[in-house]
Amino acid sequence: MVNVRQSLDLTPLSRPLGGRPVEWLISGAPVPYPEALAAMEARAADIAEGRAGELVWLLEHPPLYTSGTSGKATDLLEPRFPVFDTGRGGQITYHGPGQRVAYAMLDLKQRRPDVRAYVAGLEEWIIRTLAAFNVRGERRQDRIGVWVKRPDKGEGFEDKIAAIGVRLKRWVSFHGISINVEPELAHFDAIVPCGVKDPRFGVTSLADLGHLATMADVDIALRTAFEEVFGAMQAPLREAAV
Repeated sequence: MVNVRQSLDLTPLSRPLGGRPVEWLISGAPVPYPEALAAMEARAADIAEGRAGELVWLLEHPPLYTSGTSGKATDLLEPRFPVFDTGRGGQITYHGPGQRVAYAMLDLKQRRPDVRAYVAGLEEWIIRTLAAFNVRGERRQDRIGVWVKRPDKGEGFEDKIAAIGVRLKRWVSFHGISINVEPELAHFDAIVPCGVKDPRFGVTSLADLGHLATMADVDIALRTAFEEVFGAMQAPLREAAV
């Protein structure tokens, strides 16, 4: 199946010359989901009004499930952890320790007001980040997120290593991506991740694939890849106000 996102020109996603560099925030402690959502919504509103610059926020959540606008109650098989309705696109997924979440609050009106191109840009950001660990991530036309082939499991088997969920208000993005570094993969067993029921398609992580990386290693790769796709960042901030 031809993946139209694969062939999109992502150059216009870079910030125009002279634009304010994107801020980079890293939270060391797990952030409760309601707190993160409120902070993202407030920052996105400030960006839209010109009161604040763009921001990428790296964090982990305590164990929880989030459900997007296409989420189905039947995809929650076992309520092990709290479930939060998010307003983002997509279905149900798991967040928790060992997973790097990157929330991107970007002004697409100043970059490229094109949702499909933005999603392709997020995919490219993930793919380039994974490449730093010699992991080949791939897009799929009929499945959102980034996938790795698993010939060790059988012909046609693939596992999802990173998820994408996006929401836009006034062409400012929030929510973003998550990459499985070393989470407890068994927690995905309590849901139908992103609504994908085909038994050939599972969930994996860098650790599951045999690539031992620290969260700091992943953050460095994320920053490098982000600058390649979306443009220059400011110096990293830690535990700063969103």
